[in-house]
Amino acid sequence: MATKKDYYDLLGVSRTASAEELKKAYRKLAMQYHPDRNHGNAEAEHKFKEINEAYDILRDEEKRAAYDRFGHDAFAQGAGGGFGFGAGFSDIFEEMFGEILGGGRRPQQRQAARRGADLRYDLDISLEEAFTGLKKRLTIPTAVTCETCSGSGAAHGTAPTECSTCHGHGRVRAQQGFFTVERACPTCHGAGKVIQNPCKSCSGEGHVRRQRTLDVDIPAGVEDGTRIRLQGEGEAGPRGGHSGDLYIILGVAHHPVFQRDGANLFCRVPIPMTLAALGGSIEVPILEGGETTLEIDAGTQSGHRARLRHKGMSVMRSAARGDLYVELAVETPQHLSKRQKELLAEFADESKGAKTNPESESFLTRVKEALGRK
Repeated sequence: MATKKDYYDLLGVSRTASAEELKKAYRKLAMQYHPDRNHGNAEAEHKFKEINEAYDILRDEEKRAAYDRFGHDAFAQGAGGGFGFGAGFSDIFEEMFGEILGGGRRPQQRQAARRGADLRYDLDISLEEAFTGLKKRLTIPTAVTCETCSGSGAAHGTAPTECSTCHGHGRVRAQQGFFTVERACPTCHGAGKVIQNPCKSCSGEGHVRRQRTLDVDIPAGVEDGTRIRLQGEGEAGPRGGHSGDLYIILGVAHHPVFQRDGANLFCRVPIPMTLAALGGSIEVPILEGGETTLEIDAGTQSGHRARLRHKGMSVMRSAARGDLYVELAVETPQHLSKRQKELLAEFADESKGAKTNPESESFLTRVKEALGRK
């Protein structure tokens, strides 16, 4: 398996880069490696996916902090789509180093039931679904409260008993030089209680693995990378602990016609040379389906951008909509018949001195002036 590249190196920024610097670097690279600009280039497509993954992690303060501390290992289980599991980093720190008490002695407290792990679910949707919003039914493998013991971990008719090592506090102390070090009790692992007769269904854990079905509402207007938090929908905590949260990370698929920038959409539409010269109207596709009419002025040049108000994306939690920008590309005719060539030749003869191409003539004049020619 190939070693993953450093996210900061991928975006070309320092590890102290601000949120604005990250965003600026990402947008520049996204424009450079976007599939629309690199048709058939597998290397550019891979690079585009890498910078999107890097920006998704670094733009989120919590994820960035985790990455800065643990690197790619912080997300190793959830990488590559689907679901992933996380744990509180404060728990990891305490397991490694315990808690050092100095100055005064702090009274021991009963260890609270541990919270269940958070879950991550990567959900890919189309641009049309992002526009309209949708209700999605997800099937998530997770830990749920054991029905046999109701989460206690003890066999039917029995109950957990107080730990004799920590006397129910869940913590034990040891003197190390000038310091008193407090750690989770090695007998009950911080629970304060031990199970003499574990439940056979969950082996004393208080939760079991199950496939859980969940209906999720995705609001209209979501963007690529939007994170939806469902509180309490993560894994059940061991032995009656609170459930973690479920984080749904949305990925909006590339669209073959439209490109998106925030609430605005962009579309490139080729038009015949004759239509650009004489003017007329064309039908332009819109995201919600169907078409809308766009009037073309006579003498329209290639690259002209027309704005269709309120034909863009939905704005999340708002009735507003963005705009649709149509970039016109004047197409030079090909495969001309003999008669068509004759007509164009006649047109060219008629155009001499008629100033029908002012931009070309202006350019030639500037060239002559710059080179000192007459």
